[in-house]
Amino acid sequence: MKHTYHIHGMSCNGCRNHVEQTLSKVEGVTSVEVNLEKAEAVIEMEEHVPIETFQQAMEMDGGSYSIHMPGHHHEPKQEKKQAPTTGTGTFYCPMHCEGDKTYDKPGDCPVCGMDLVEEQNTSSNSNQKWTCPMHPEVVEDGPGSCPKCGMDLVPMQPEASAEEKTYKKLLKKFWIAVGFTLPIFLIAMSEMIPNNPLYEILRPKYWNWVQFALSLPVVFYATWMFFQRAYRSIKTWNLNMFTLIGIGAGVAFVFSVLGLLFPGFFPDQFKSETGAVHVYFEAATVILTLVLLGQLLEARAHSKTNNAVKELLKLAPNKAIKVVDGEEVEVSIDAIELGDILRVKPGEKIPVDGVITEGETSVDESMITGEPIPVEKGVEDKVSSGTINGNQSFLMKAEKVGSDTLLSQIIKMVNDASRSRAPIQNLADKVSAYFVPTVVIISILTFAIWAIWGPQPTYVYALINAIAVLIIACPCALGLATPMSVMVGVGKGAQNGVLIKNAEALEKMADVDTLIIDKTGTITEGKPTFDKLEVFLDTYSEEDLLQYVVSVNANSEHPLAQATVKYGKENNIKILKTESFNAVTGMGVEGKIKDAKIHLGNIKLMEKVNVEVSDAMKEKVKKAQGEGKTVSYLAVEGKCQAFVSIGDKIKATSAKAIKAIQDKGIAVIMLTGDNATTAKAVASELHLDDFKAETLPEDKMKEVERLQGEGKVVAMAGDGINDAPALAKSDLGIAMGTGTDVAIESAMITLVKGDLHGIVKARNLSEAVMKNIKQNLFFALIYNTIGVPVAAGVLYPFIGILLSPMIAALAMSFSSVSVIANALRLRTKSID
Repeated sequence: MKHTYHIHGMSCNGCRNHVEQTLSKVEGVTSVEVNLEKAEAVIEMEEHVPIETFQQAMEMDGGSYSIHMPGHHHEPKQEKKQAPTTGTGTFYCPMHCEGDKTYDKPGDCPVCGMDLVEEQNTSSNSNQKWTCPMHPEVVEDGPGSCPKCGMDLVPMQPEASAEEKTYKKLLKKFWIAVGFTLPIFLIAMSEMIPNNPLYEILRPKYWNWVQFALSLPVVFYATWMFFQRAYRSIKTWNLNMFTLIGIGAGVAFVFSVLGLLFPGFFPDQFKSETGAVHVYFEAATVILTLVLLGQLLEARAHSKTNNAVKELLKLAPNKAIKVVDGEEVEVSIDAIELGDILRVKPGEKIPVDGVITEGETSVDESMITGEPIPVEKGVEDKVSSGTINGNQSFLMKAEKVGSDTLLSQIIKMVNDASRSRAPIQNLADKVSAYFVPTVVIISILTFAIWAIWGPQPTYVYALINAIAVLIIACPCALGLATPMSVMVGVGKGAQNGVLIKNAEALEKMADVDTLIIDKTGTITEGKPTFDKLEVFLDTYSEEDLLQYVVSVNANSEHPLAQATVKYGKENNIKILKTESFNAVTGMGVEGKIKDAKIHLGNIKLMEKVNVEVSDAMKEKVKKAQGEGKTVSYLAVEGKCQAFVSIGDKIKATSAKAIKAIQDKGIAVIMLTGDNATTAKAVASELHLDDFKAETLPEDKMKEVERLQGEGKVVAMAGDGINDAPALAKSDLGIAMGTGTDVAIESAMITLVKGDLHGIVKARNLSEAVMKNIKQNLFFALIYNTIGVPVAAGVLYPFIGILLSPMIAALAMSFSSVSVIANALRLRTKSID
């Protein structure tokens, strides 16, 4: 029988293999074929197996994947996880073998065998606990006195992170391995000394037993994890670096043990003059110790790749001053709720996102925007968690707390992007899929060739070279080449106010050749100011018309509308009730005030509602637009009474940023809903490549499609809801962080400061990361392409050089470390 089922939860080939193996173990199943793209499993069975049996097998395997009939959706059961007492409780594979899959406890990756890395986030940063120095079992959430002895409670010292624990554990094992490996190495090397003094103490075969005894702690304690990983990799057929190490070092160790116990079974060429079999305990232990050294250096290097997140975490304060009934009370960050009034003193970090309700100050936002100049803030201005207050105190109202703050969102975005896979990694994945089996085959061929055609003692040469081939090959260098660069690059971007949603965005940014930008809020400051109201008919007074403008705009969230509302409030204009309000996308607004029908918008709106605009008014409007002003016509009861002009200054950095973008060979096109005259004035001032005016959201999207049809790689930068369709359609959406949540959600890159110079930073970062990835891939491929043949002995016939397995182990250990070290160079790269 053959049935097709839908599989939920797969994200990569590692997942596919895992599901295939899990289903194959079910009794009665003869074959399983899983298709990752279709998320389907074709299962062949001797007789019908109920789907419940397969579901149970999936749940017993951990519940990460689920199986169900096609057309039926079934989410895998999610067990409620207990919050970790320390750390974040979230771990991931540095090579992303199973995509963005995470684990809830430390260990090693089931696919590649590498140690899992703990994700850094704010979950444990604010959990400050207090304890009694005399009674450590007393733990409280805040300061106070011990209920047992009355002593003041003191802050608890945080436990070491999982990262630090792993490093310390490896360090301890490394020194144990060195302590036992060094004497083995000295005993083995003493054979090269004429009249070896050690042989005067014991005969050679007894020294072999001493080496055996000294090797036991190295093999069965310090490095036993390598053999466990190798066994698991063979059992699950997820062949990796530890498969090769396990086979290579295992063969050397087992051969030596058998040589001790059964010397008579071995040919004479394996024996010394004394009749004892040549043992390779020194090769096995030195190989394992050097691999352990490599793991130790990798663990330390890994901790530096996510330094950017750690630096961001340091910004998050864990205390705040809350104002309760006029009293100031120090509280934990976790205790802050929406609407709480907080006091921020000079030099303190701002605890949560909110708005200033009293006072003025300057705020250092460099840690989030990358800009060093403090920003002046006053009443109703927004402030963000982790930024630093200047030299004045102020009160603020909490608007976003916990994981909703900008800082938490940045950290989450960096973590998610760091775990994502770049398309360029597909090359490494394809090579890796065949890498280990190929190396094992080369190792077997090496043994055979040396055994048949090698010099005497042929089998000794064959064994040593075959082991060297297994040990020198390093699939991990290939696997780490992309993820390490992405992780460091994404962190670097976050520190400079460039938030990358995923690794694909980082790769695409380097290929962009056309940039579409909006005008309001992207090129301009997005803070329009009321210029004037020019009346043409005397039906209504200027005060009445201004009141209509302010009242109808009070219902709109558009920046231009808010400019008139702000002006109205500053001039104490009473806002009247608007009925039947409607926002006409890309045109304006309409509604009823005092039974009078009001229309306020551009010429398209006037044409839509059949309102005639006089030539005199059009001339005045054209003049205002030529000065870069945005104009809205006001019609009352079907008669165009006046127009409102709104000014929006071009950002000081826009001209320089656009020039820098164009210098990189990127064409810059402005699409705006504004009129042609205003758009032309802005485009001329900034020397844009092209512009289109009076565009609706669907027009922007069609323009993106048109350019893509011409083979262009299009990036779209915008900040409003009307930009969201074009952002989503473009090859790369770039949102201004000062814009709406909808725009940010639709984008792949977010610029925290909302400044076009951020696009220059993003491009420079993308180019630097892609160059770094290519360097890593080149090194990893060249290392293995040269290293494996040299280990196999191809140079021996020409220059008599052979590679010792111990040297091979050293080279292999440092190959992965060098890839990480190269990725870490990105931290010092300037992207301005």
